[in-house]
Amino acid sequence: MSAGATGVGSLPGGDAREAAKTVTGSFEEFPYLAELPARGPGADMIGRSLGLLVEMYAHVEPSGWRISDRPGRDSKRARSWLGEDLDALEEFTQGYTGKLKVQAVGPWTLAAALELHGGEAMLQDPGACRDLAGSLAEGLRAHLADVRRRIPGADVVLQLDEPSLTAVLLGRVRSASGYRTYRAVDRQVVEGALRDLFAVHDGEVVVHSCAPEVPFGLLRRAGATGVSFDFSLLTEREDDAIGEAVEGGTKLFAGVVPGTDAPLSDPGGSVMGVRKLWRRLGLAPGTLAESVVVTPSCGLAGASPAYARAVQAHCVRAARSLADNPE
Repeated sequence: MSAGATGVGSLPGGDAREAAKTVTGSFEEFPYLAELPARGPGADMIGRSLGLLVEMYAHVEPSGWRISDRPGRDSKRARSWLGEDLDALEEFTQGYTGKLKVQAVGPWTLAAALELHGGEAMLQDPGACRDLAGSLAEGLRAHLADVRRRIPGADVVLQLDEPSLTAVLLGRVRSASGYRTYRAVDRQVVEGALRDLFAVHDGEVVVHSCAPEVPFGLLRRAGATGVSFDFSLLTEREDDAIGEAVEGGTKLFAGVVPGTDAPLSDPGGSVMGVRKLWRRLGLAPGTLAESVVVTPSCGLAGASPAYARAVQAHCVRAARSLADNPE
């Protein structure tokens, strides 16, 4: 069985059809719904996910996204762009059967990014965090149903982007003034909210973070079937947690190719670190192909269009190299 490859989420440019064509052309076996943040607020990952919320609204302030009492131009725009992206993907996946990934921002990164009326992050208000997670769950349920209706042959994989998760757990999220940080959120609370959210989808749920110190153990306990991360940020401190995750059946979405323009090594060289990790953990090389999905290290919004295309093709070749020569 060949190791898979897919993208993380964002691409450069603003043309939905061009993005859908690139993604389905590059990842014939594991396409994803591209995000195009260059279009402006509402196309960024935070704005797009706020557009999914049910009975909760937000608008753009100079400091970022802030909670609103009613739907406004910004949340409408987010919904309209998402619709445009879905239309384009549907057009290029006629008759497609196989894995298809959609991304949304998870509740803790949203709570760290979304401001309450007074300008502080929603993160500081436990009740507001619960409401946000509940609203996101309802919105995701509807979004996933829409994707399945449009692309009936798709085996939908839900990716939740949680780059702020480690900062939330360690009390490193800065307040509005920047002079203090919010209190760390209790691990049980974080894990419980994620577990409830994962339950909206009966397929695979992957959590993505391109920050250091990804909490592999917590994500596995919460029920994530996969963890997507920047491979270059791993340290040997994470070895035990990764070994346990792999042995427990968790897929690793290993971000091994730089997300911004850089010289590309040969595809085999890109996955050398993954092979070394396997040896270090004493895992059977034969399990590499089913345990690892090759991706860029993070979204490609900051890359040039030519590099973004090259990277996606490179990930597919690197995954093939892993499957053919696991040793």
